[in-house]
Amino acid sequence: MIKLSLHHIKLRDKMLLIYFLCVLIPIVLTNVIFYQVITNNVKAQRMQDLALTAEKVANDLRDQFEIAVGISEVLNTDYFLNESLERQYITDNEYVDSYNTNVFWILNKYSPAYSSIKQIRLYTDNPTIIGGGYVLPITDAVEQTGWYRRLEVMGQMIMFRHLEQGAFGKENNYSIIRKLNYLGNFERWTKIVKIDLHQDAIRQAVGSATLDGDVYLLDEKGVIQYTNRSDLDWISEPVAFEASLLADDVITFEHDAGINNLSNWSIMLAVEEHSVLEEVSKSKSFVLYLAISNLLATTLVIIWITRSLSTRLVRLVRHVKQVKHGSFETVAHGNYRDEIGQLTSEFNRMTRQIGTLIDDVYVADIQKKDLELKRNRAQLHALQSQINPHFLFNALNTIRTRSLMKEETETARIIHNMAKIFRKSLQWNQDWVSIKEEMDLVLCFLEIQVYRFGEKLEYELHVDESAHMCKIPKMMLQTLVENASIHGIEQMKDPGRIEISIRRADGYLHCTIKDNGVGMSEERLNELLRSLYEGDEMGDSVGLKNLYYRLTMHYGQAASFEMKSEPCQGTEVRLRLPETPPEY
Repeated sequence: MIKLSLHHIKLRDKMLLIYFLCVLIPIVLTNVIFYQVITNNVKAQRMQDLALTAEKVANDLRDQFEIAVGISEVLNTDYFLNESLERQYITDNEYVDSYNTNVFWILNKYSPAYSSIKQIRLYTDNPTIIGGGYVLPITDAVEQTGWYRRLEVMGQMIMFRHLEQGAFGKENNYSIIRKLNYLGNFERWTKIVKIDLHQDAIRQAVGSATLDGDVYLLDEKGVIQYTNRSDLDWISEPVAFEASLLADDVITFEHDAGINNLSNWSIMLAVEEHSVLEEVSKSKSFVLYLAISNLLATTLVIIWITRSLSTRLVRLVRHVKQVKHGSFETVAHGNYRDEIGQLTSEFNRMTRQIGTLIDDVYVADIQKKDLELKRNRAQLHALQSQINPHFLFNALNTIRTRSLMKEETETARIIHNMAKIFRKSLQWNQDWVSIKEEMDLVLCFLEIQVYRFGEKLEYELHVDESAHMCKIPKMMLQTLVENASIHGIEQMKDPGRIEISIRRADGYLHCTIKDNGVGMSEERLNELLRSLYEGDEMGDSVGLKNLYYRLTMHYGQAASFEMKSEPCQGTEVRLRLPETPPEY
């Protein structure tokens, strides 16, 4: 596994890396973030202004419509008005008297008092009422109007925009329409009040928005009921509000119109984004000039410092490379007191000492280490050659064949496992095996032990699939499992359990062999570990000492060996091995 390391990067490239990571990128990011924060703050402030503007427009509209809503509530609860519209008149004069007394004076007082009220009309299907003035009959033509059909569907107060013929042609009217149903079950006739508002009152309320943008009044279906845009024909035919009506760089804000007892109408404001960020655009040049000046100053400083380091280090490296060719020339330098100057001085002192000692020490030391290496390799092969049971392997194969002929399959399977173990022990030319091969050997041993002890022994294996092809010294895990079985489980009366876990992490193999056997005392554990670490002569625990010695031979300090144990609780051994063996 390749590890990312700065030790393989040249100093000049490291300084460039520092420049990019610590100077260029932070300055660029800082300025970009600074500009972005300002832009977001201005945009947020502008959105807040839009919210306040939309709220003001909504309040002005609500004031206009709620006047009409309030009048409709008063008319709905007026007993004399409802009684006059419910009464059956015998003569026309009787109705005229009731109209002048209970209807005309009630309705006539609102238009002069509220400038936003254009007119108030009452509609009824009472056949004894003469149509005229403020009261009109519900005819077929009325029933075909859009506002009447909408009222029949909704069944409650509605707000409706429609075109009506006026004195100067078609007029755009906004009306509050509701049924007068205060008398409840005592009502015999349908009674409707329709309060029309002046379009100028709506235009004035919407026009109170002080912004360079467009204002839309939308009904609950998203249809435009008013807008200050002159290029949209929203009066003669319905126009649904869509994103396609807006330019690409437009910011929108929607606010509930907040008109009580009515459908969910809303106010939509649309402002071009460039007008919102106009002030930020003015400061873009300043941010750019500031970033360039910061980059230029820091770049010059980095170049100056880099030249001070790189020139002297390159000269020192050149002399170091000459040392391996037997040249011990010292480096000429000034009396510099920084670390490179000190390093150069120490290098000169070292080269002079090496030149003095090379003939006396170096050659002898190399010869001594070569002899020691050969001795260690011979000892390693001797340890692996302690058992060479060719005759047992051949005998076991013969017994297995006869067991199969007698249909003793379980005995044949166990003998086959034993034969596999002996076959592995015969392969001395193979010092390293894969985790998969080693676990196959361990499984053979565990199956033999289960055959011997029955339910007294259980085992559990957890091996990462990614670790199957990793290499380890042969029979290393098998030795630990054998120790756990023989010294931990066999001496117990109760059933025992062996757990084996192998996983890959951080470039290492983490192997754990754990049993719940008899364990050992702390004193015995410390004595055993001391004999391993100090390299005592092999007496007891030959297999464990053999294993530890092979670990040291193959891995040196790259591997770790840990062992924990408690009496009657069991023993746990942990190995941490490099994924890639140093000599494989």
